[in-house]
Amino acid sequence: MKAESVIKKIYNRIINLGLLNWMSDEGFLKLSYHIYLNRKLDLNNPQTFNEKLQWLKIHDRNPLYIQYVDKYEVRKYIASRFGCDLLIPVYGVWDTADDIDFQALPEQYVLKCTHDSGSICICDNKKTFDIDAAKRKLNNRLRHNLFYWGREWPYKGVKPRIIAEKYMVDTAGRKELTDFKLMCFNGKVRCSFTVTDRFSEDGLKVTFFDREWNRMPFERHYPADKKDIPKPASYDRMVVIAEEISTGHPFMRIDFYEINEQVFFGEITLYPGNGMEEFIPEEWDLKLGEWIQLDEVK
Repeated sequence: MKAESVIKKIYNRIINLGLLNWMSDEGFLKLSYHIYLNRKLDLNNPQTFNEKLQWLKIHDRNPLYIQYVDKYEVRKYIASRFGCDLLIPVYGVWDTADDIDFQALPEQYVLKCTHDSGSICICDNKKTFDIDAAKRKLNNRLRHNLFYWGREWPYKGVKPRIIAEKYMVDTAGRKELTDFKLMCFNGKVRCSFTVTDRFSEDGLKVTFFDREWNRMPFERHYPADKKDIPKPASYDRMVVIAEEISTGHPFMRIDFYEINEQVFFGEITLYPGNGMEEFIPEEWDLKLGEWIQLDEVK
């Protein structure tokens, strides 16, 4: 293992133990930026995409963001503006995994926490689903506040809960759904990316496209998918919805799924990759940074 990877692994462990919770947001972000990207963070004159996301964490404190990042509460916002048809059905919401009546859930479902990323538990077969393992994972994640991992301040105000969503299947035969993530800069979709092969042996793929769905010549942290990824049939509607949600905000990523040619809302993300994922080539960090205008926030 490379020395750089060892340092990041140790640093992640230190964060997980809460040993850096005492640090100021600015101090923590500068240290993390150096560890993850091996660069000095300029918060006085941010230029790159990653730098500007760190600046927004400190200076853009719109109280609506707390609802936007809450995976349960954001549903109320989406339903009020676009209707319930855009939402994946939910079977219930609970404060702890011990409160869940697993027998009352259908044969297939998806569990996830409302306040974090990566806590998903997929039940595609009720007979073989390991309930005890799911409960341990979810209850453990409920004890952690995502705020302390990257100082993404809205998460500090989210109530940790668990939701069960409908297990969605595309009749085209794809077991794994493709994420379509639209990047909105000051209310305009400038580029998008897909997340594919999330559970494959060779790992997750992230592939960027411009607004006209042409592949873009860079990668960010994860390799691009070599397979052809057609533009979703409902892409134009995704763009309209994403731009309506993001109007008046310097940056937002709005996520969707297309299932059986129907659009479903995924989530709103304010700081993709915590604003600490490298671009290859590096010049694209600056190019995307130029698309974020901070004047209104300033």
